[in-house]
Amino acid sequence: MAKGFILDLDGTVYVEEKILDGVKESIEYLRQCGHKVVFFTNKSIATRNDYVKKLRGLGIDASIEDVINSNYITAMFLKQKMTPEEAVYVIGEAALFEELQNEGIRLTTVPREANYVVLGWDREFNYRKLNDAYQAWAANNAMIIATNPDRTCPMMDGQLPDCGSIIGAFEGTTGKPVDYIMGKPSKLAADIVIRDILKLTPADCYIVGDRLETDIRMGIDHGIQTVLVMSGITTEEMVKTSIHKPSYVLPSMKEIHQLQIS
Repeated sequence: MAKGFILDLDGTVYVEEKILDGVKESIEYLRQCGHKVVFFTNKSIATRNDYVKKLRGLGIDASIEDVINSNYITAMFLKQKMTPEEAVYVIGEAALFEELQNEGIRLTTVPREANYVVLGWDREFNYRKLNDAYQAWAANNAMIIATNPDRTCPMMDGQLPDCGSIIGAFEGTTGKPVDYIMGKPSKLAADIVIRDILKLTPADCYIVGDRLETDIRMGIDHGIQTVLVMSGITTEEMVKTSIHKPSYVLPSMKEIHQLQIS
């Protein structure tokens, strides 16, 4: 019976512009076995089309239907929640703005007009943007939505602060947690990928990733089998001390054929 494989990207399929050893062959192996493969990244600074182009450039066959990112999940959530007259103030980069606009989400640059604030990874984040988000929350009781909880993003020479740092700045200002986090490990994300895209049951799916608190937690929380790969940010010590215990631990995607898939 065909299974579904949800593959993380950064630290799992590639790091920056370098595909990890054996990944292309492992994806081909899964597809040849009749399994469904999709790619799911929390990273909000590139569009789904950008990821399709990158994967193809690395020799991996991919279409827009195969790629999910936190921007897309955020747009789907807002489409469900918003009324036509409501508007969103966005902290993020061009990719986030583009994908929200592509889904018909009404945006505003005026904080006091905002009914929602979206916090995404923004490498030009500053005090003005933080104050704008705060004013939307304080003056208009805007709902605060974050694209993803990742504290850092892996790079070839280390890590960079990700959306989690912007969530931290906002929560430090308000003293309250954000209302929703859209990407992994949220239930909304799991439901869209499992029910709407893979069209399988959670038990018939595997999530493969390098982060315990997002990839592995999403699987555990929502009944998906979990595969931790040690090619990204997670260390052996982190595995030992984490409350999020994966079903399987592999050195990398290269060893995916070792799974006892049933």
